[in-house]
Amino acid sequence: MFLAPTATVSALFSTLKEEGLESGMAESLRGALAVIQKRRPALVFSRPRLPGYRVEELLAEAAREEGFPPVIVITDKGSPDEAQRYLELGAQDYWLEPLDAEKIIAATPRTDAPAVAQKKPVHKAHPFDIIGKHSVVSRVLALARQVAPSKATVLISGESGTGKEMFARFLHSMSDRAQGPFVAVNCAALPEHLLESELFGHEKGAFTGAIARKPGKFELAHGGTILLDEISEMDFGLQAKLLRVLQESELDRVGGTESVKVDVRVLATTNRSLQEWVEAGKFRQDLYFRLNVIPLKLPPLRERGEDILLLAHFFVDKFCKQYGLSRLGFSSEATDWLMAYHWPGNVRELQNLMERAVLLAGRGPIVTMHFLLDDDSWTPEEEPAPAAATVSGGADAADEHATLLPVPLSGEALEHMLGGKVIPLQEMERIMIMRGLEQTSGNRTQAAELLGISVRTLRNKLNEYRTMGLDIP
Repeated sequence: MFLAPTATVSALFSTLKEEGLESGMAESLRGALAVIQKRRPALVFSRPRLPGYRVEELLAEAAREEGFPPVIVITDKGSPDEAQRYLELGAQDYWLEPLDAEKIIAATPRTDAPAVAQKKPVHKAHPFDIIGKHSVVSRVLALARQVAPSKATVLISGESGTGKEMFARFLHSMSDRAQGPFVAVNCAALPEHLLESELFGHEKGAFTGAIARKPGKFELAHGGTILLDEISEMDFGLQAKLLRVLQESELDRVGGTESVKVDVRVLATTNRSLQEWVEAGKFRQDLYFRLNVIPLKLPPLRERGEDILLLAHFFVDKFCKQYGLSRLGFSSEATDWLMAYHWPGNVRELQNLMERAVLLAGRGPIVTMHFLLDDDSWTPEEEPAPAAATVSGGADAADEHATLLPVPLSGEALEHMLGGKVIPLQEMERIMIMRGLEQTSGNRTQAAELLGISVRTLRNKLNEYRTMGLDIP
């Protein structure tokens, strides 16, 4: 349903109907609420302002009423600050006009779509989801959505591992060039002469080994997007040739005599301050200005607050599914550590650490501290010993799945403790551990020696009991 009475919106209705989606329009808040109450649309699209109406009123109604459909704000002239404000008020998204029917179809949840809707494949508008709710990330995302349809050059800066290439792919997927190629080039991986040939191509015989004409990455990206990754590492002499391509939309192959026209949208990333690089004479100022048309600065992970846990759960779920494991949770100690850690490698480091934790934790059910720390506290999981067996051979032979050697206990005392009943071995294990701690006044080293296990095994068992809700000192 649309709260935006314009010809550009109504023109979409026939296309949407062909896809099995019914659409309606309202010219006032009162009319919109009446339609929403009666028909319960899957999505509501609204302009920020109409005569006698502001979208803030609609968002306030959405916040008050349970089950209110998601609201997407649409506008022909927007700004990042406006986008951020509406997202904070509860809008699901913020789109710039003109609207695209395919994008609306992709965004509309449909559980029982009619057969006619299966006639055409639906292009997903943004397959590269950015995980994060922090205000800085939301602001960058809003700006990215706003500039994605344009051909403007975007400079994405941020520390290594913050997700610069992911944002570049997001920009491409949200643009009008989404069906075109996306070509990424690492400017730090090749020396100058090879990088020039890689970017602009070469003619046969241009240099030793050039046995045939080769198109460069710019030509391969024609009609799409090229990502110049770590642009700050490009040789100073090659920067002038790149500037010409950006200004004239044409290039010269190495060894070529004719210019080649290209239609490419350029995105660039850097983990340095290019402004400082310019001042140091290591980067051309004119190229910097040409690249920095739209700057996107990504925050480091340590400054993203609760996004750390959001991303951690996302990666753990992803790897559990990938490796066919049951879903894992986090112990309270692991959660505290994740929030306190500095994350020098940012999101990439978190992703790698979560994959490791999933593989070490195996079938869980939780990720504990010793699966996160890079030390010798983890040993491979072994097959559990038979129920009637006991562990011997010293602390080093025990692991967290072993049957614990009981604290010496007389038959009479044991009979009194159990009241003549047989209890599960796991419960007996817990009783022995608590009894060992009692006898040593809570000294874990002495209790571990008394129980015949390692201190590490004792610590892991106590963490396990805490996650079960038991009061463990």
